[in-house]
Amino acid sequence: MVKVSSAILGFPRFGPNRELKFLVEAFWAGKVTEEALLEGAKNLRKNHWQIQKDAGLTYIPSNDFSLYDHVLDAAVTYGAVPARYQVISGLTQYFAMARGIQQKTETSSVDLPSLPMSKYFDTNYHYVPTSLAPTTAPAAAAAAHSKPVKEFLEAKALGITTRPVLVGPVTFIELARWDLLPGVVKAFADTLDEPCLVLDLSPALKTAFHTAYSTLLPTHLAAAGASNPKLVVATYFEALRENLADVFVPAILPAVDGLHVDLVRTMESIEPVAHATEVVSAVGKAAKGGFQVSLGVVDGRNVWKTDLARALSWVEQVVKAAAAYPTITEIVVSSSCSLLHSPHSVEAEKTSNADKELVEWLAFAVEKVKEIVTISTAVTAGRDAVKAELADNARSVESRRTSTRIHNPAVAARIQNITKDMLARKSPYAKRRIVQASTLNLPAFPTTTIGSFPQTATLRKLRAQHRAGSLTTENYEQLLREEIAFVIKEQEALGLDVLVHGEPERNDMVEYFGELLSGVGFTSNGWVQSYGSRGVKPPIIYGDISRPAAMTVRWTAYAQSLTKQPMKAMLTGPITLLCWSFVRDDQPRSRTAFQLALAVRDEVADLEAARVTSAVGGPDRIRVIQIDEPAIREGLPLRRRMWEEYLLWAVDAFRLSSTGVADETQIHSHMCYSSFEDIRDAIVALDCDVLSIENAKSDMKLLLAPEPASQSLIGGYPNELGPGLFDIHTNRVPPESEMAERLSAVAAAIGDPARVWVNPDCGLKTRGWKETKEALSKMVAVAKAARSA
Repeated sequence: MVKVSSAILGFPRFGPNRELKFLVEAFWAGKVTEEALLEGAKNLRKNHWQIQKDAGLTYIPSNDFSLYDHVLDAAVTYGAVPARYQVISGLTQYFAMARGIQQKTETSSVDLPSLPMSKYFDTNYHYVPTSLAPTTAPAAAAAAHSKPVKEFLEAKALGITTRPVLVGPVTFIELARWDLLPGVVKAFADTLDEPCLVLDLSPALKTAFHTAYSTLLPTHLAAAGASNPKLVVATYFEALRENLADVFVPAILPAVDGLHVDLVRTMESIEPVAHATEVVSAVGKAAKGGFQVSLGVVDGRNVWKTDLARALSWVEQVVKAAAAYPTITEIVVSSSCSLLHSPHSVEAEKTSNADKELVEWLAFAVEKVKEIVTISTAVTAGRDAVKAELADNARSVESRRTSTRIHNPAVAARIQNITKDMLARKSPYAKRRIVQASTLNLPAFPTTTIGSFPQTATLRKLRAQHRAGSLTTENYEQLLREEIAFVIKEQEALGLDVLVHGEPERNDMVEYFGELLSGVGFTSNGWVQSYGSRGVKPPIIYGDISRPAAMTVRWTAYAQSLTKQPMKAMLTGPITLLCWSFVRDDQPRSRTAFQLALAVRDEVADLEAARVTSAVGGPDRIRVIQIDEPAIREGLPLRRRMWEEYLLWAVDAFRLSSTGVADETQIHSHMCYSSFEDIRDAIVALDCDVLSIENAKSDMKLLLAPEPASQSLIGGYPNELGPGLFDIHTNRVPPESEMAERLSAVAAAIGDPARVWVNPDCGLKTRGWKETKEALSKMVAVAKAARSA
C-alpha cells in the first residue's frame, strides 16, 4: 500500500513581523552583537519549525533559513568563496560578499565590492552568484557541511527531526557560474534542490547531471560511509518534460530515493494529473524500490487559497496510479516550491484594515502548511476526517469565483478596442532624438538618477503616523513637499542634469501604484523577501484593473515648478506591476498586463498634458517620463519554446503604456539584475528613447558578453543608454577612477558619445544620504571630465 505524507520545500525566513530584517540591519549598523544576531536567528528557526510540527507536517525542512541568501549559504558550504574575500572571515566575509565592504583602520584597509546579484529563475527573489573561475578549488573544505548539519542538530535538540535542504550541485554550479563540479558534491542534505532540471538543458548541463549523480555522488557517499541515505531531488517552477526520460531516469534516479515535481506552475501547458502519472510511470518502472514521489499541489508563489477539492482529486488519482508500481512506496503532498515566496500568515490581516472579503480568499505560508496537511489527512483518513476544513475552503473558493468585484465591463471594452496604432510612437527614434535634443538642451553625457532618494527613518515614521491617523493628510503632504524641495536642492547642488522628485510619498515602486488602482488589493503585513534584508509587500490583483484618478501628476508637477532643470516623472511599467504582484489566476497573464498598460498609458497622458506654473522660470511641461521595467526578463518563461509568445505581448504591453506621447516627450525605462542579453531584440523593440540599466554590480556583464561587443545589449542598443556606474546595494563608494573606467568602456562599446547617459545602477532609497551624496558627486565629476576630454 502506498503511504501518503506531507511536506514543504522551505518556509519564509523573515518572521511574522520581519524580525530577521530588523535584526540583520541592526547588526550592520553596529547596534547588536554577532551573538545577539545569531541567537535571534536561532529563535526564529525554532518558531518556524514549531509551527510546522504543530500543524502535523510529516517532513519539516531545515537549512532553508538564511541570514541573507540560501545560494550564498551554499557557496560557503561548498567552499566556493572567491579568493579576494579570503582576507576576511566569518560573518564579515559573508556579508562582504553580499554587500561589499569598505573599512579603514590605522593598520589595515579593506575595500571590496559586492558580488553580483541576479534573479532566482523567474521569481523576484535575488540571489548572489559567486562567479568563481573554472580552475578555482574549494577554499574552505574543512568548513563544508557545517550549516546544514548544525541546523539539523539544532532542530533535533528541540525534538524535531528535519529534512535538510541544500541547493543541488548542478543547479549550484549553474547559478554560481562556477565549473568545478567535484567540489560541490560533498555536502550533507536530504533534499537537493535541482530546479535547473526543468530548463532546456545544454549538453554541458546534461553531462553535469550525469557526472554528479551517476559518478561523483555515489563515490562520495561510499567514501563517507553513509548508510542508506534518503535523498530527494526537488524540481519546481516548470515540468521536467523530456528531461524526465533523458536525464532524470538514466542519470539521477539510481542515486536517489525521491523526486518532487511542481504540478501548479505547469497547469497552463500540461494537465497536472497527466504530468504526475507520467512521472509515476517513468520512475515506477525504473526505481530500485522504496521510492517517494512528491507532488507540489499547493502554490508556493501565489496567495490564493488552494481549491482543496481539486488538489485532493489530483492526489487521489496519482495515489491510485502509483499503486500499480511496487517500487513506489510513498506519495508526498507538498508545496509547489519553497514557501519563501509567500508572506508569513494571514492572521495579521484579520485584525488590520485590509479588505475583509479579499482576506477570506487568501492563504499565506502558515495557512498553506495547514492546507497540505488537510489534503494528506483526507487521503489517509478519509474526507470525513477533515469535513469542516473542506467545507470552509469550498465556500471561500466559490465566494471568490462568483464575486461581482472581479469583472468590469468598461475595462473589457477598452481591451477590446486596442488598435495597432496605439502600439507605436508617432515618429522613429532618429527623428524624436533631434526634437528632444532641442527641447531639453542637455549637455553631453547627461547625468540623472533612477528615481528614488534615501527613504530615511524620518520619512518612514511620517508614513506610519499618517497611516495610523495621528498625522493629518494636510500636514503629511506639506512635509512631503518639504522633502521634495530638499531633494531638488541637493540634486542641483550636485550638478545633476535631469532631476527626480525622490519619491518620498511612495512606500514601494509597485505597492504605491497598486493602492491607487481599482481591482487591486493590498495587505498590512504581507511581506516577502526580495533580497537580503529587503522585503516587499506585493499588491494582490484580484479583478479587472482601472485607474480612478491620476497617481503621480501633482507630485511631479510640483517638483518641476521648483527647478529650471528637466524633471523626470517616475512610473512603474505594466510587466513589472504584473510580475511583482500576486496575480489573479482566472484569466491569462497577458490580459492582466494589457489592463495595467492602459492604466499606465492614462497616467503618461496626464503627465504630458499637465501644465506647470514654475516658481523659478523653469519648464512649463513635464517632458521626461520614465517607465521602469526591471521585471521584463523575469517574466520570461523558463522554456525557450514559450519565449516568443511572452515577448510579443510583453513588448506590446510596454508600448501600449508608453507610445501615446508627442515626439518632444522623452520616454525612459530602467532594467536591473537579470540576464537581459537573452532578450536584447525585445528590449530594442520597446523603443524607449533612453534605457538605464544596472551595470556596475554585475561587473560590466552586459558589456562583456556576448562577443563581439556589438552584439551585447550595451554595444548593440540603437537608442540612448545609461549603464550604471556604481552599485547602490552597498554603502561602499567607489573611487572616481573606477567610475571613469566604466564610463570609458561603455562609451567605447556604444560608439556614439551623444547616446551615453550617466547614472547609478538603480534607485537610492535603501542608501543613506552621506554615501549617496559622495557617490553622486563623484559620478557627476566623471561625466564632466568626459565632456571635456
